Amino acid sequence: MREVTVTELEAALRLGHTVLDVRETDEYVRGHVPGALSVPMGQLPVRARDLDRSAPVLVICASGNRSAAMTDYLTSAGFDAASVAGGTSSWVRAGHPVEHGTDAGATAGGAR
Repeated sequence: MREVTVTELEAALRLGHTVLDVRETDEYVRGHVPGALSVPMGQLPVRARDLDRSAPVLVICASGNRSAAMTDYLTSAGFDAASVAGGTSSWVRAGHPVEHGTDAGATAGGAR
């Protein structure tokens, strides 16, 4: 499984890469990486079909455990996926911004 740092995540966001937050909705609402799509872990197998297989996908959770498992799943399904090392916790510790609440575009069935 491939991992990226929060610094690499920051660069990927500027490039418009898809970031999937696989935490539960209540965790996402409390604070998430700006622009991350909320796709709780249990929904990913169904919602993966809506993702662009030709674009890199970065997967984030709270600390890296759930995102590692979902990255393995996506990679086995043919995606170019990477897990964010340390998850949202590392993002916050590094002083990066977080959004709170939901964004209709981030929680809709399709990915951006």
